[in-house]
Formats: sequence, C-alpha cells, structure tokens
Amino acid sequence: MKEVSKLMDFRADIKVVDATLRDGGLVNDFRFSDSFVKDLYNANLRSGVDYMEFGYRADKEMFNVDDFGPCKFCDDDYLYSIVGENNTDLKIAIMADVGRCNYKQDIHDRSESPVDLIRVATYLHQIPTAVDMIEDAKNKGYEVSCNIMAISTARESDISAALDILGRSSVDVFYIVDSFGSLYPEQIARMADLYGEFAAKYNKKLGIHAHDNQHLAFANTIEAVGDGVDWLDATYSAMGRGAGNCAMELLLGFLKNPKYNIYPVLQFIEKHMNKLKEGGAVWGYDLQYLMTGLLNQHPRTAIQFTKDGRNDYSEFYKEIISQE
Repeated sequence: MKEVSKLMDFRADIKVVDATLRDGGLVNDFRFSDSFVKDLYNANLRSGVDYMEFGYRADKEMFNVDDFGPCKFCDDDYLYSIVGENNTDLKIAIMADVGRCNYKQDIHDRSESPVDLIRVATYLHQIPTAVDMIEDAKNKGYEVSCNIMAISTARESDISAALDILGRSSVDVFYIVDSFGSLYPEQIARMADLYGEFAAKYNKKLGIHAHDNQHLAFANTIEAVGDGVDWLDATYSAMGRGAGNCAMELLLGFLKNPKYNIYPVLQFIEKHMNKLKEGGAVWGYDLQYLMTGLLNQHPRTAIQFTKDGRNDYSEFYKEIISQE
C-alpha cells in the first residue's frame, strides 16, 4: 500500500508537461490559431506548467505542409513567432517521431532554436534509430526524453532489453506510454518498478503518458506519481488522439506543489476548448475507444468509426473482435 505522504506531500522533482498541441493536434490536423497557441502558452506560464510541447518536427518531404497546421512541423521560426526568446521558466518541447523526422537536417543546434527538450517517440523495433536520434539531439545541446510506444503489446523481456539499450544512451527521461489506453493502475505500478530498475541503474528520470480509453488516464498518472514517476504528461480538457489523455485540470488539481495554479487552466478551457468542440473537433471517452482499450488494440478503427458518424457499437465490437 502506498504511503499517504507520497500523495499528500509534493516532490520538487515533478515536472508537468503540456501535450495539448501535439497529442491534441492529432484530432484537428494541428489547425490551431495563433491566438489559441499564444493563449495556451500564457496559460501554461501562469499555471506553473514546466514544459509545453508544441507538436512534431515532421519531415516535410513525407507530409504535405498544406494538409496540416504549423504544429505538425514546429519550425523554429514559427516557435519564435509565438514565444520570442522565451525568457521564462516554461521550457519548450517538440516530438521527433522515429521514421517521420529528418532529424539530422531539421533539428538545428540548441543555440539556434527556442526548443529545450526533444521528445523521441519510438517503437521497440526502432530502438537503434531512436538512440541515434537521442545522441544527435544531445550533441546539439538539448534535453532528451524517449517514449517507447505500445508497451501493452510487448513482452517484458523486450521492454527490459530496450531500456537497457536506452539506459546506456544520453537520454534523460524514460517514458511509460499507454498508447492504447489498455493498462490498469496495478500494471502501471509493475511497469514503474521495471522502468525504475533501469532508471536507477543508469541515473535516468521516469515519465508517464496515459490515454483515456477506459477512463484511467488520470488514475494511471497518479498511480505513477506514487510509484516515483516524476514527469507527467497532460492536456487541457484531456484533448488528444481518440479517447484523449490525462486532463491537465485534474492533474494540477491533484498535485500539491504550490507552484501549480489551476485557475489559468480553467480560464483557458472556458475561452477556447469548448469552442474547439463546437467547431467540430471530436475527442474523448466513448464506447468505441473503450472497446479498443479492452482489447488492447490501436484506436485507429475507433477513430474511423467516429469519423464515419457510426453509433452501431455492438456491430463495431463484433468487427474488432474478429481481428483478435
């Protein structure tokens, strides 16, 4: 049983990462207005959030610029237009997706960029390339974290092997990522123990990125806090791919550190997030996402179900059961 003090006190090492623009951008093809992005930046400043992830540094030879908003690519010039020199305590992050980022060309030296943190996202079979990306970013002067995706479908021995490889790299943070929203708090606790062994061995930090397919993103995040995980991802109004993520308003309401202030988050949600939904952006818990979470499947079928405007949930369940 967890010590009550672990949940009632605060740890100075905890870092809150706002992933609204990046994970939320998967909902609306990253089509956020400049006023939305600037207001979010200011809300994060006022609420005490530690890192703001602006989106991906995607390869423009792979993705058509006209099909997406600027947060798909996060050009340094675009970031400067929003944050200037960012002479604040809020650090700027972007995600570099293995296989979808020309990192050697498009990630410039830290001295030429407003970015502080590169978040490398990888699947287990891509670990060697992920390590090369980590070392490239480190050599350019950045903090670096690594998200191993879809761990709920992986063998523990494979996760251990990957963590050992990453541990010997220059990465700063290992992330536990529940990509399919299929893990339960007890499983998160076991993952935190496993990741924690390698974090202790190689002097790394731990993070968590949770999805809400079974309404457990917040529960899994606070479970991880009690298990010694320090880097916590969240999004405003839980905006994110499919069922969404751990809600920032829930997380800041839970954390006891007096540096965090929920009021600017509530103001931003009132001004912007409901308008996004009114404008047609769709995310959040629903039965189709519950089903893919229960079956430990990628939510792409549920996302398509949502786009098609379907409500024949039992038929959808029969369709995806047949894929098992």
